[in-house]
Amino acid sequence: MINSADRYFIERKYHDPEKEFDAFSRMAYHGTGYIKESGLCDKELLKGLEQLSRENEGLPHPIARAKAIKYVLENQRLYINEHDYFVGLYSLNRLANESTFKKWEKESHTLRNPETMECSNDFNNSGAVTIRTDYDHVVPDWKSLMELGFVGIRERAREYRKMHSENKTMTKETEAFFDGIEIQYTAIIDLIDRMYRTACELTFEKAPQIAECLKNLRDGHPTCFYEALQFIYIFFIISESIDSYQVRSLGNGLDNTLYGFYKNDLESGKCTKEDIRNYLSYFFMQWSAIGNYWGQPFYMGGTDLNSNTKYNELSYEILDVYDELEIYNPKIQLKINKNTPDKILNKAFDMVRRKNASIVFCCEPAMIKAIMGYGATYEEAINYDIRGCYETGVRANEVCSSSGYVNVAKAVEFVFTNGYDYGIKKQVGVKTGEILEIKTFEDFYFAFLKQWEYLIEQSMKITNDAERFLAFVNPSSMYSATIETSLKNGKDGYAGGVKFNNNAMLNCGFASAVDSLMAVKEFVFDKKEITLSELAKVLEVNWKGYEKLQIKIKKSPLKYGNNDAVADTYASAMSSYFANKVNNVPNGRGGVYKAIFHSARAFINQGEKTGALPDGRLKGEELSKNASPVVSMDKKGVTALVESATKLIPSDYHESFCVDVMLHPSAVEGEDGLNVLKGVLMTYLNKGGQSIQFNIFNTDTLRDAQKNPEKYQNLQVRVCGWNTLWNNMSKKEQDAYILRAENVE
Repeated sequence: MINSADRYFIERKYHDPEKEFDAFSRMAYHGTGYIKESGLCDKELLKGLEQLSRENEGLPHPIARAKAIKYVLENQRLYINEHDYFVGLYSLNRLANESTFKKWEKESHTLRNPETMECSNDFNNSGAVTIRTDYDHVVPDWKSLMELGFVGIRERAREYRKMHSENKTMTKETEAFFDGIEIQYTAIIDLIDRMYRTACELTFEKAPQIAECLKNLRDGHPTCFYEALQFIYIFFIISESIDSYQVRSLGNGLDNTLYGFYKNDLESGKCTKEDIRNYLSYFFMQWSAIGNYWGQPFYMGGTDLNSNTKYNELSYEILDVYDELEIYNPKIQLKINKNTPDKILNKAFDMVRRKNASIVFCCEPAMIKAIMGYGATYEEAINYDIRGCYETGVRANEVCSSSGYVNVAKAVEFVFTNGYDYGIKKQVGVKTGEILEIKTFEDFYFAFLKQWEYLIEQSMKITNDAERFLAFVNPSSMYSATIETSLKNGKDGYAGGVKFNNNAMLNCGFASAVDSLMAVKEFVFDKKEITLSELAKVLEVNWKGYEKLQIKIKKSPLKYGNNDAVADTYASAMSSYFANKVNNVPNGRGGVYKAIFHSARAFINQGEKTGALPDGRLKGEELSKNASPVVSMDKKGVTALVESATKLIPSDYHESFCVDVMLHPSAVEGEDGLNVLKGVLMTYLNKGGQSIQFNIFNTDTLRDAQKNPEKYQNLQVRVCGWNTLWNNMSKKEQDAYILRAENVE
């Protein structure tokens, strides 16, 4: 395992942990240990890029983009350090974007529909829908990369270029596509050569091994476990931090991508198991040190076509090394099926209950069904990749951008305001009538659906308009070269080069909307304790003066997450409504839309822009997240929560569906505790659930951590699809977890 001195230096490789750090801008920092004379500083690089931009004016975008990336790679300061087995690059803040991506993005805005641009701005500013261009859910074809290496990927692209030339399918666009690949991959190979030559000049103990590794990666494909890890890291750091495509999985199943190297090294005597564990510890520490707020994902396991588990000996070693390091980044996704070995499950459950380890459990049966729901074959579906938090996709043949985070709770608010947003003082929703005109719950519910429908449909129009320019703004030469379908088509992966060119539309604030509708139904129309007009005024004053009614509404059992027949019937219907409105609707890139039950940070960001709601929630407070209940509203325990969640038909969400569970430590102690966790997981799997994740807390610990943060430097919290440290959260966020912990005691 990594020694303390080396760990200390790697923790400072990307930024100084003793200084203030913004994880959302993680690439803007510099670390220590770089060879100053090996390259330029940021200011010098930007100056050179500005000059290069003038020289490249008028070139096709894939070529101009590749030349800019080539310049950055040629002039990077290098990191080859005695304390690390992995190389590094100094300037990671996507400097090439200054003269390419950002300029072309502005240009694309002048070509877009002004009406959809205005609508997009209104949606974002009001919190009704978060609309963004997404290049952050990319998984290359790691199988091709491992078999071919950078040199082989370039040679394969050359062969396909020759094929297009011979078949007379070589257009100017196709030629530029292949030129971009040629330039960028040649620059990567040259960078590795420069690193190799630098390593040869160094005399520290690790230098000869690093040099040999770099030589092999320069000339071919990885030949051993350490080289495979180095290769993954180099692809990642260039794609994410020099190019602009986040690599959202390390391997097509890290354990399976690495297993052949692991087995060969052990059998040949090249490595011992302790060597393997040592390399893994240095490898994982790269992402721990980078400190991406969202976490860097990798997944493990799966099932093959013969129904055999893909978990292997290395899978357990990976978990064990991760456990010993006591880190929360990278984050781990485990593919779960009935054949998942108990050894893997028990290890993962024990990690979660001891330290809230950054693990999510992803149930294969429902995920496979979801992927087949948009046209994938069983063979394509069973080999799916997990991207990002727990999103799914067809391996090496799908591009899916998460484009619209639809705030369903805002649709409830807009019924009361007739679509007017008082936050930005504009008409944002559709006009469904003044609140005085709504006489029945049926009318209220119908108005709500019309508001929701408008947000969904307008989001699709905005996305279709914007995504005409995905490859125009950000050509994906590095990624596309790994995808053989893209090479066959002679098209960028983000310009229709792959088989599945999809979009994901997110269902956000769902439980907040369900509970709000149930409050209107129960207290306005069934019990008639308040009129709809009076409730509208209560919401305008943010429940001030109406605290008794607020408490009464919050205590009502008519809430999602409690296996309540009425609430769950509406929740199921609403879930189906969203999925049916989104799934398989054609998008603007020859693919389809996919529904996704995931919130990312929208439950916080959109919550800040959402007014008071009928369920008792105050203006600006968090909304519900994922397919989970409103905080502290699930009063009947985890069994009832699983029943409610699975009534939503998780496989209807073709991109992903996740439920968050909080349990008290006393419920998961000892051998019986492991059986409790397995029982919850397998019940969820058998009832058609997709992803599920756990927080194991008691209130006393969280309250003490809030008062005495210095005692809890390593306390982890599962936020949405990632973990963060308790001490990195705002008090407002911490309070929500304390409230949830109180609910399970």
